[in-house]
Amino acid sequence: MDFNVLRNLISRYCAGEEYWVDSRTVYIGHKEPPPAAEAYIPQRYPDNRIVSSKYTLWNFIPKNLFEQFRRIANFYFLLIFLVQLIIDTPTSPVTSGLPLFFVITVTAIKQGYEDWLRHKADCSINECPVDMVQQGTVVRTQSSKLRVGDVVMVREDETFPCDLILLSSSRSDGTCYVTTTSLDGESSHKTYYAVPDTMAFKTEQEVDSLHATIECEQPQPDLYKFVGRINIYKEREDPIARPLGAENLLLRGATLKNTGHIYAVAIYTGMDTKMALNYQSKSQKRSAVEKSMNAFLIVYLCILISKAVINTVLKYAWQWSADHDEPWYNHRTEIDRERHVVIRAFTDFLAFMVLFNYIIPVSMYVTVEMQKFLGSYFIAWDKDMYDEELGVGAQVNTSDLNEELGQVEYVFTDKTGTLTENNMEFIECCVDGHVYIPHAICNGQILSAASSIDMIDSSPGGYRREHEDLFFRALCLCHTVQVKEEETVDSIKRGIHLGKPTSFYISSSPDEVALVEGMKRLGYTYLRLKDSHMEILNKDDEIERFELLHVLNFDSVRRRMSVIVKSSSGEYLLFCKGADTSIFPRVVSGKVEQVRARVEQNAVEGLRTLCVAYRSLSPAEYEEACHQLSDAKLALKDREQRLAQAYDLIERDFTLLGATAVEDRLQEKAADTIESLQKAGMKVWVLTGDKMETAAATCYASKLFRRSTQILELTKKRTEEQSLHDVLFDLSRTVLRQRSLSGLSVECQDYGLIIDGATLSAVLKPSPESSGSGNYKEIFLEISRNCSAVLCCRMAPLQKAQIVKLIKASKEHPITLAIGDGANDVSMILEAHVGIGIMGKEGRQAARNSDYAIPKFKHLKKMLLVHGHFYYIRIAELVQYFFYKNVCFIFPQFLYQFFCGFSQQPLYDTAYLTLYNISFTSLPILLYSLIEKHISIEMLKRDPTLYRDVAKNALLRWPVFLYWTCLGLFNACIFFFGAYFLFDNTTFTSNGQMFGNWTFGTLVFTVLVFTVTLKLALDTHHWTWINHFVIWGSLLFYVIFSLLWGGIIWPFLNYQRMYYVFMQMLSSGPAWLGIILLIAISLLPDVVKKVLCRTLWPTATERAQDIDKLLQSSVAELTPVSSRPSGPSSKRKSTDTSHLHFGVPGPRTLHRSEFFPHKLVLFHWADGGGADLRTLSLYVLRKLGLALPTTHQGQRPLCDTDRHTHKHRLMCEHTQQCAHTQRPKCDLNLQIIWICVPLINNAYTIAH
Repeated sequence: MDFNVLRNLISRYCAGEEYWVDSRTVYIGHKEPPPAAEAYIPQRYPDNRIVSSKYTLWNFIPKNLFEQFRRIANFYFLLIFLVQLIIDTPTSPVTSGLPLFFVITVTAIKQGYEDWLRHKADCSINECPVDMVQQGTVVRTQSSKLRVGDVVMVREDETFPCDLILLSSSRSDGTCYVTTTSLDGESSHKTYYAVPDTMAFKTEQEVDSLHATIECEQPQPDLYKFVGRINIYKEREDPIARPLGAENLLLRGATLKNTGHIYAVAIYTGMDTKMALNYQSKSQKRSAVEKSMNAFLIVYLCILISKAVINTVLKYAWQWSADHDEPWYNHRTEIDRERHVVIRAFTDFLAFMVLFNYIIPVSMYVTVEMQKFLGSYFIAWDKDMYDEELGVGAQVNTSDLNEELGQVEYVFTDKTGTLTENNMEFIECCVDGHVYIPHAICNGQILSAASSIDMIDSSPGGYRREHEDLFFRALCLCHTVQVKEEETVDSIKRGIHLGKPTSFYISSSPDEVALVEGMKRLGYTYLRLKDSHMEILNKDDEIERFELLHVLNFDSVRRRMSVIVKSSSGEYLLFCKGADTSIFPRVVSGKVEQVRARVEQNAVEGLRTLCVAYRSLSPAEYEEACHQLSDAKLALKDREQRLAQAYDLIERDFTLLGATAVEDRLQEKAADTIESLQKAGMKVWVLTGDKMETAAATCYASKLFRRSTQILELTKKRTEEQSLHDVLFDLSRTVLRQRSLSGLSVECQDYGLIIDGATLSAVLKPSPESSGSGNYKEIFLEISRNCSAVLCCRMAPLQKAQIVKLIKASKEHPITLAIGDGANDVSMILEAHVGIGIMGKEGRQAARNSDYAIPKFKHLKKMLLVHGHFYYIRIAELVQYFFYKNVCFIFPQFLYQFFCGFSQQPLYDTAYLTLYNISFTSLPILLYSLIEKHISIEMLKRDPTLYRDVAKNALLRWPVFLYWTCLGLFNACIFFFGAYFLFDNTTFTSNGQMFGNWTFGTLVFTVLVFTVTLKLALDTHHWTWINHFVIWGSLLFYVIFSLLWGGIIWPFLNYQRMYYVFMQMLSSGPAWLGIILLIAISLLPDVVKKVLCRTLWPTATERAQDIDKLLQSSVAELTPVSSRPSGPSSKRKSTDTSHLHFGVPGPRTLHRSEFFPHKLVLFHWADGGGADLRTLSLYVLRKLGLALPTTHQGQRPLCDTDRHTHKHRLMCEHTQQCAHTQRPKCDLNLQIIWICVPLINNAYTIAH
């Protein structure tokens, strides 16, 4: 049962069923209402603590043990350990109990440490100081001690500790300005309003004298919805009731801005706050690799049980004959015979289970945990993922999901602060077709603001036309910008000029700030709003005053905003700005076509555009407009609909003035990162709470949508025109028709889908129509699968999580990744398989609740394409290798039972059984799983398509698993029967002694250890001194241990069966020959298979490896001029010191496995001047097997110089056009490889 449901049920029954209602009553200041008002019913609400951790001090041990024993291997070894304690088994209980205890302890310590970090972060939040009003004074307390009904005082730049109702503020109009970056991702300033009857309270004593109650709805996660009312009690008067809405509610996590202080009352605290309700409960995330491990363990468990059953049956079949009874030296024979045959059979079955239990590699979990924990430090130590501006690097909060970074199929990303810097910049404006660019550059000089007006397509004096003045005035007046006079904001000094603080702008929309600042650069400065009058400074340095009469606020349906102002001459003007689709239909005059053309051009470039229009109102028209607005605002029912109707009647008959273009600057390399992720086979979805137009422009700028992308809209506006059912089926037919045409060699259309939050709610909401073919979820998923990119706008935090959950639960069960930077992204971060938080400007909520944290979005590229790729390759090899080496280890034991009368005689000594997985073979695979690089980092970043080779758990699929298992069975048969035939004719040592059963087992074990270690050496691509030390050191350790174990009589042992066995075996020449021969035969099939597959059916990764090795070998053969020995050949005249010479000028033979295309385009980047690349050209082409016609003296001048870029281009004889200026056309249908040769400090490198 969900914890929240359980908590609500407990509260429900503890408080009494009769008091269970869908609303709550909050007593401000905990004051009881007057006796005649209503009954005082005290209610219990949660405190203000925030809990993001998973364990407590009391439940850590049982909860952690429960989670660990969910793993099949852990639970299995617990059973084996109990069996060894209960019955007499061939091996000691220590062999199973000690590794199991080690695994459980290491894992518990690691997970406990990670959860302790979460507790520490929670404590830092819960212990934040808060100012609370008590008995007319301000008392400072901890945030966790706040209760519902407490009155708090919040100062500027402080964060709200819980959900509050605004009572009063330091501003005279009772408003305050708030940023909600941690809630909806928007860093703009929003305006909130105090209760009209309490806005006059300015001191703590006045606020404390308030006698009132608040009735409001129970906590619910919708950030944009709130319904309540406040009842204010006064002496000898009836209570006054005032409605409360979302404009009065201050949410936890938001920050107070541009307001000295406020007084507010707490209504939702702790885990009841809207932000906390948007958190998803933490659940144990399990990677796909771990799920594969569990599936493989089930298979091996079945194999183990089968082995035990077979041996038990064969044992009693063997003993059925009187000649084949238990051996005489078995002292338990008489006792066993007295037992019932079923009990004896079951006991023997358990004994065989214990004997073969090592086929289940419990030490694999230890190694995996150590690999994940130690490997996570490579992310934190990566200097490429360190951000100098923030001074932080990548962080790993959960190391259990490292390999999941290499399996991502869907990436869900926030927009504001994640893809963009949330920093708007005014680019240009267009008035009647004339373009204005502030601070334009002309003839190498930066023009001033005044002279920069009308830089393009203007006629002399054109900027002084009436429409231009109206356009600039419209942008200075039609906004909700406030002027900030203070010196600092967000702890950053702003608005400072010549050491003196000056004003700067803040607004609920960063676009408005950019437009007003752009007008300032063009000569029109907005000064202030004072006493309902807006003041602007025109280009002639004259102050103009306009009385602000009405503001028609922006909404997502109208997609425009307007203001009605009165000029100093008494003229009434209506200025309007909005999206082109909402302005053009209402325009009756103006140069529409010229402006439309410029708007379309800017939209293609990914700029955010707005159109500006105006209308002159007569006094009668103004009075009519005032009457319509007043009636709509006073309506208590359907207020929004009546306001929309009034706006529609007023905003008409416009004259078009022009348009603007603003850029929301993307983060550095955001577009490159998205493009790389898409090349790697991932689908990128943008989930944002922003407007559709804003988000769509960002998607175009970040290359998520391209010019050729056909946009499919699934929005509220369209579903109002058509039913949701019809819209979904129309879109479905569109994409499915295109998919059917794609199989007919028709050029495939690229689709992009845009959906908003309201429509998503309708899609996810079950309805009577959603049966059979009307299943909206499935239709939506089918549409999204056929789209290259999806944009979800106007999303609430919980809806983001619902989207991620919907994709996770689809029939393909893809691996998902969510990335964001604000608290509004925490839900999807927790819901996704992998959650990544960005340590940006919106706080640390996302980073604290994520699995990984990175400074910038661009670091996601290396996180997935490099670290994720390596982690998956390493752990996949680790898992398969563990199963392989344990099959090699135990199957000879199974075969040995056929030759010892199924007497449960161990083939190996107890020391070997215990140390095989712990000491002899553990360290090489652990090191391999930490430092292996099957391909260079540069190649992985350069070719994102290599990520596809490991996608969809490619290396842990059943065919690969069966291959490793069969290889292990083959090697085990070689070990056992090879040694068996070697012993077939009794082998004697030099002193005439015969080899015994322990010598036989030691011989098999020696071949086993050397074979599995050398198998790992063959799989290693990246060799360092550490690899050599560990691999050869492990083999040396085994030899030394065996010599010591069998060469000394240990006093603590009750038996000494291995005494002198290992030395006796090594004294025999046939034993040496047998060991070498068996190792070679065991490794031969795997080597042959790899060579054949690499030659005949190479994968993309193998081809990249060949190219990488070829280029690296070419680098080694380059010799800079400064290091070339002097001689006659070097005395020839040359005017350029950047000639390239080579140490090995001879041709090179390319083998078939060294795949390389026969078409080459070569770039040489020189520092200046013209470099002669003829030697390099012919040499490299000879290395690649290319023959070009030569000219005088056997050389052909194939390069030309571009004086501007200093690039030298070499083209194949079939290439007819320059590769730098135009894509080369070649008669041959061959692949093009780009090879860049940077010349830096006489060090030459070749990169693919």
